[in-house]
Formats: sequence, C-alpha cells, structure tokens
Amino acid sequence: MTAALLEVRHLSVNYHTDGSSQRAVEDVSLTVPAGGTVGLVGESGCGKTTVALAVTKLLPMPPAEIQQGEILFDGRDVLRASERELQAVRGGAIGYVFQEPATSLNPVFTAGFQLLEAIHLHTPHRGAAARDYAVALLQQVGIPDAPQRLAMYPHELSGGMKQRVMLAMAIAARPKLLIADEPTTALDVTVQVQILQLLKRLQAELSLSILFISHDWHLVESLADEVGVMQAGRLVESGPRNQVLRHPQHPYTRHLLDSVPVLPWGAR
Repeated sequence: MTAALLEVRHLSVNYHTDGSSQRAVEDVSLTVPAGGTVGLVGESGCGKTTVALAVTKLLPMPPAEIQQGEILFDGRDVLRASERELQAVRGGAIGYVFQEPATSLNPVFTAGFQLLEAIHLHTPHRGAAARDYAVALLQQVGIPDAPQRLAMYPHELSGGMKQRVMLAMAIAARPKLLIADEPTTALDVTVQVQILQLLKRLQAELSLSILFISHDWHLVESLADEVGVMQAGRLVESGPRNQVLRHPQHPYTRHLLDSVPVLPWGAR
C-alpha cells in the first residue's frame, strides 16, 4: 500500500462575517498518497478551495477559523507548525497553482522577476545560476524562447503562458506535493488539454503528488487516480476514479454526473 503524503483528518472551517458564522467545511477527511493524484470535485462554493488553502494555512484568519481537525503533511501536523516552518512548506515542499494566473501574477513585475523571487526564496541558486535555472524551468513547462519570456510582463503573455509561469514557480523548489486549484479556469479547451498533459509529465519527472481541484468532471477523469466529491462543505463520496465515475453511490454524485454533457458518440 502506498504511503500517505498528505492526510486531512476531520477538518472543519468557519467564516465569521458581520457578526454571523458560516460553516464552510464540515468534518472533511481525505488522503493524497505519495506519487498519486486526488481530484476534489464539486460546484463552486462547496468548500474545495477552503480545504486547499487550509493545507498550507493560507486561509485568511480572520475571517476564517479552523474549528477542528489535523492536516498531516509528511507525518507532521501543519496546523501546529510555526510560521517559520510554514514558510519552508509553502512554495517549498508544497507548490501551489492558484485559480487565476492573471491575478496571481503581479502586473508590475516581469515574469522573470517573479520566478526568480520564488527561486531565491526556496533554492540555493543565486546570480547567473538562478537565471539559468529560471530559463530551465520555463523550458521544462513548455514555454518557447524562454530567455526572452523572462523579460515579459504578465499582460504580454497569453493565459496559457501565465499558467505555465505559475507552474514553473510552483515546481522551482522541487516540491513533494502540488496543489492545483482550478488550474485551467478561463483557458480554452485546447490549452486545458495542454496544461493537463503538462501536469502528467511533471508528475512523472518530479515524482509529484497532486491535489487537483476542479468542478469539471472531464478534467478530473483524465488526471485523478482517486476522486472526492464535495457538497455544501461536506465530502459526500470518495474512492477510486472509476468506482466513483462508473458506480456513484451518493445521490449528489449521480446528479453531478447526470449534468455532464454527453457527446453524440456516447463519450462524456
């Protein structure tokens, strides 16, 4: 049996706003095995991103509050880690690709400046060696003319290029776990396929574990080994991909799958 790299145990998160409290995540438990991919799927607002942000304690607290639970990464409870320990985990042992590359990249700095910042924070590379490593990272994520791209600002890059830059930043420290939160949002179908193929290649090259978050069953089916289905803050079903997709047990899972368009030749 493959060892667990990430274990989320009985996680509950509340948001406190305007004097009221809203439960965003309720008693969620999931496991990401070493070298495996877990897809977390569900409608917008169901708590997927809250779970992902909790893994590295990136939730804004307040208004968020972790009510209960443990998050074990490589055997250590992230929720009890010091800020210094968390700095080594964020962007180091755990890479993160956020939903919107257009807003995740700072528009006033070049792609190279932002990539080098990640390299300086989490690797020993400096000076010319750091720049050479930045070029190599861009090449690894499939960006052509990598040296020239370093000097470009985010607005000069396509959506797919921005996402590749984010991936380069996420893998700069050769992380053990990559959290990809809706990494193909706002990208056209062709670019979505390219990003998924890139994730698969990077996983093989770097022995990555991946927590892949999406509302798109097509993407989850093509990438994940295990699937968890969230509804209104709860994990209502989880299991091997084919089991969940072909033999769903929960009514909500069946409802989601029934809403997926079926192509004329019968494939989803």
